[in-house]
Amino acid sequence: MSIEVLNESGDSLDVAGLSQLSRFVLDRMRVHPLAELCLKLVDEPTIAELNEKWMEKTGPTDVLAFPMDELRPGLVNEEPEEGMLGDLVLCPAVAERQGETAGHGTEAEIELLTVHGILHLLGYDHAEPEEHAEMFGLQDELLAAWRADR
Repeated sequence: MSIEVLNESGDSLDVAGLSQLSRFVLDRMRVHPLAELCLKLVDEPTIAELNEKWMEKTGPTDVLAFPMDELRPGLVNEEPEEGMLGDLVLCPAVAERQGETAGHGTEAEIELLTVHGILHLLGYDHAEPEEHAEMFGLQDELLAAWRADR
């Protein structure tokens, strides 16, 4: 599996840890071991520009997901597909504010946003109440398993 983490945010971050978290989530979701993922950490002006260009929204956001080959989680009885999972763009400055508000800090918020973004790349969404419950339940489960393994 090719997981690339690019820190262009100017902040000091645990790039290796984010790569390990991404691998953990993809393994748990039974994504093909050769699927490719790029996680780019950027500053607020960069994510604001991407948010306006691709989402038609103003201002910085926390995470943007850009799926490529529409890979989906593998089921127990089937082989997962190989390909490009996609790109995640995450803003540590926004994550820092959100982590403070949530009371769990920046690192935990960046981990949450990484898992959240990967789930979006895998086709999960939270627009409808049922989707929200499924996606956030899975997100919580994955984060709890990750933290228990550390």
